[in-house]
This record gives sequence, C-alpha cells and structure tokens, in this order.
Amino acid sequence: MELSLGAVAGAVAQVFTIPVSVITTRQQTQPKGGKRGLLDTGREVVHSEDGWPGLWLGLKASLVLVVNPAITYGAYQRFRGLLYPGKASLRPWESFFLGAASKALATILTQPLIVAKVGLQSRPPPARQGKPFKSFSEVMSYIVEHEGPLALFKGLAPQITKGILVQGLLMMTKERMEILFIVLFAYLRKLRDTKLQQAANAATARAREVLPVVVK
Repeated sequence: MELSLGAVAGAVAQVFTIPVSVITTRQQTQPKGGKRGLLDTGREVVHSEDGWPGLWLGLKASLVLVVNPAITYGAYQRFRGLLYPGKASLRPWESFFLGAASKALATILTQPLIVAKVGLQSRPPPARQGKPFKSFSEVMSYIVEHEGPLALFKGLAPQITKGILVQGLLMMTKERMEILFIVLFAYLRKLRDTKLQQAANAATARAREVLPVVVK
C-alpha cells in the first residue's frame, strides 16, 4: 500500500517538475557560447517545433521511472530474506550492503529509460538535422542504431556509485532508526507503567489513611 501511494505521489510530482527538468537538461547541453537563462531556454522550447508540450518531453519515461524506488525496496526485502533469513536486526554494514545491492539492480534495470529521457529533453543530435525525438522508444532505437546497445547504459557507473552511497546509507540509517524507536517506545511504555503504579500505590496509601477515620 505504501509503495502504491508513493508511486502515485511520485507520478503527480513528475507532472509539475518535468518542465524544470527539461529546461535544465537543455541548459546543460547547450553549446559553448550559446548559454541562456532559465526563462530564455523555456521560451526556446515553447517556440520550437514541439510547442508547449515540449516542456513535458520525457514525461512518459519519468512516469515509468517512479517504479525505481519500488524495485529498490522489493529487491532489498528479497535479498534480506535470501541472505539473512529470520534475522530481526541487521548490522550496519549488512544494511548498507543490501541497500547498495538493491539500488544497483534497480539502476541497471531503469538506466535505458534514464538515457532515453535525457535524449528526449536534450537538443536533437546533428544527424537528425534539428528534428526532435517524439518518444523514448524512438530515442532508444536511434541510440542502438548509431551507437550500439551498450550505449543505452552510458553513464551507468556514476549512477550506480551515487545510488550505492545514497541508498546504502539510507537503509543503514533506517535500520538503526527502527531499533532506536523500538527502544524509545519500550522506555516510554515502561515509564508510563511506572508512573501508573506509583499513582496506584499513592491512592492505596491515602485510602488506608482515610479508612480508619471513616470506620470510627
């Protein structure tokens, strides 16, 4: 349920943030000496052949990419069950390893879509004579035809390195925080029970002091 809600939230967020991503990618791929500001780059996209829809180029690929966290979390749980079956609490390095491995797998599976998304949002290559791509499948076909299948995974090493560090540290911290909250809740529950017991004892003591007076 949480993964489904997260995917829906990620998809809605992509609809609003994809124009910024398109403009940023265009700025990063502009030739030297042709740098433009955010608004000027946005106008360039709008006044191009794509028009206003050009600000949402790569939206389909981005919507598909929201499954990346689901793949990561699913792989994490699967690896945990295979490598550490029945183990309730993991050591920090174990959590880091599982987080890194699951993120690496998710990155490898989705890297072609990431490459296609960048291709959609960038300026078309010179061989297309200024004709923009219309879909991420068209980008992938072009890359395979002109650069080979392995080109779909270009930039994979930096993506995996970043993912390993971020996801590994995230899962390691998550495991520690879960243990910390369990200990904290246990302490608060014990503290509450102690206070209730003290209050009960105090009420009993007062009752014993008052009882002889009532009897008399």
